[in-house]
Amino acid sequence: MFNVWAADSLAPHLPLTKEEILSLLEYPPNDELGDVALPCFALAKTMKQSPQLIARQLADTISHPSFLAEAAGPYLNFRLNRSAFGEELLRAVRADAFWRPNIGGGKRVIIDMSSPNIAKPFGIGHLRSTMIGNAIYRILREVGYDTANVNHLGDWGTQFGKMITAYLRWGNPADIQASDNATKEYLSLYVKFHEEAERHPELEDEAREWFRKLETGDKVATELWREMIGESLKQFNKLYDRLGVTFDHVLGESFYNDKMDAVIEELRRTGLLEESDGAMVVRLDEFGKPPCLLVKSNGTSIYATRDLATALYRRNEMDGSLLLYVVGGEQSLHFQQVFRVLEKMDGSWEGRCKHIPFGLMMMEGQKMSTRRGKVLFLEDVLNEAVEQAKRIIEAKNPSLRDKEAAAEAIGIGAVVFGDLKNTRTLDVDFSLSEVLTFEGETGPYLQYTYARTSSILRKAAMSPGSEALSPNGAPDASPAGNFGAAAAPYALPLRDADFGLADNAYAWPLLKLVAFYPARLSQTAERYEPSILARYLLELAQAFNRFYHHVKVLEGSESEQAFKLEVVKAVSDLLRKGLGLLGIRALEEL
Repeated sequence: MFNVWAADSLAPHLPLTKEEILSLLEYPPNDELGDVALPCFALAKTMKQSPQLIARQLADTISHPSFLAEAAGPYLNFRLNRSAFGEELLRAVRADAFWRPNIGGGKRVIIDMSSPNIAKPFGIGHLRSTMIGNAIYRILREVGYDTANVNHLGDWGTQFGKMITAYLRWGNPADIQASDNATKEYLSLYVKFHEEAERHPELEDEAREWFRKLETGDKVATELWREMIGESLKQFNKLYDRLGVTFDHVLGESFYNDKMDAVIEELRRTGLLEESDGAMVVRLDEFGKPPCLLVKSNGTSIYATRDLATALYRRNEMDGSLLLYVVGGEQSLHFQQVFRVLEKMDGSWEGRCKHIPFGLMMMEGQKMSTRRGKVLFLEDVLNEAVEQAKRIIEAKNPSLRDKEAAAEAIGIGAVVFGDLKNTRTLDVDFSLSEVLTFEGETGPYLQYTYARTSSILRKAAMSPGSEALSPNGAPDASPAGNFGAAAAPYALPLRDADFGLADNAYAWPLLKLVAFYPARLSQTAERYEPSILARYLLELAQAFNRFYHHVKVLEGSESEQAFKLEVVKAVSDLLRKGLGLLGIRALEEL
């Protein structure tokens, strides 16, 4: 916010646009140097003057009632009038524009996320695509994009030949029907197939034959395939409900089976499809990439063909201007090839597809594998997290209302935030004990901080002289659904607030952090990086708790209390909205 003030004041005096000025502004490492600074090095060549002289001239020229401009060598430092800034900020947070910077302009974005494989349980590794994708989906919508998310289920491919073979050889329908999670039974069969295939390689041929039968509509194969899809979706939907994740479209890979021939024919017509050792490929030599294989030597298509058909459908039928693929980094080459093929088919595809990669979810330093049965089930992790949350609640607040719901929100919030706080491109070595630590940089720490702000505001509403406080019935504009939708209960009057308290040693750092929210949210959206928002919320919560421990909010004159309560309300709103955008529920009481 104050960087905008500085940019507006500088624009008439510099040969740069406001956006260019904003990109140059920096925040000094401590308040003694000022609140925002313009390094003048980049201006020296254009203005043909030394950076020191440019800084001095600008300091002599710029005048603003809300800040002082000072030259410090090659830097122009701005010192804010803290009282004026505090008042403007606390008025600004009451407007929707502060919370929802419109950088999307209504652009239609289709987000491919989660996309688990049918007949395999939801492992902890699936959490990454699901919750990173969910956060990106919510955040992009918050900043003005028209977003739609797609669950691209892995419901086709040679693995189904293996599953059918294993089911017919070793499966017991009664065990699967009686199981509370049929996907675990399917996984056992999948693991057994690979164990047996190492000793009996002919099983691979049998599996290929069963997949061929599935592709040609064989009744037995089709019925078993549909049964696996139905049982898997039951389990997936239970987990999505617990995680607060919904989808605008659920379309498996099989949905595009009848759309691939048209892609192949178009590639043939345009002369892009070439033969290579009996297979059909599109060469990508000019991009320094290996050829993209689209038709195997036996005449069958592979998933690259399906992804081309999927992209065309999302552009032509879903009106997607930008297609995002929240998929693990190990698939980077695949997406580079697919995107390049699209660009060769039609130049208008350039820049319209983006792979949003993320690192592996490791377990004790090892990559998880469903083939080997080395997988940690997400359901088990969530259950354990919730049980531990229950134990903590019983120890700290046994009289808490609706303890079951609170434990569910805290436990799941711990697991989700434990992932989202990490830079998405890095590998995460998952540790259940670390994720379930309820102190430090965790989701529960943020939830407890939000509950603390809510408690202060409730106490203020019940205190003598609080008749001026009125219920806040304004709906939450965020797309967070029931995650973070409950607003803090009171809107406070700004009149007569003592804004001179903005200079308080604990209030000022907190106000500055609140002011950063639109910029941090925009950065999160532009970089598709939820950890930026997650880390920002931790900074904010830490600053608030320092403020809370050193400033008695409900003491002092009415004007002093009014200001302090406004600060608490701003932080409360920000934590609620931020947690909601990350897919974590904010609780009013803990």
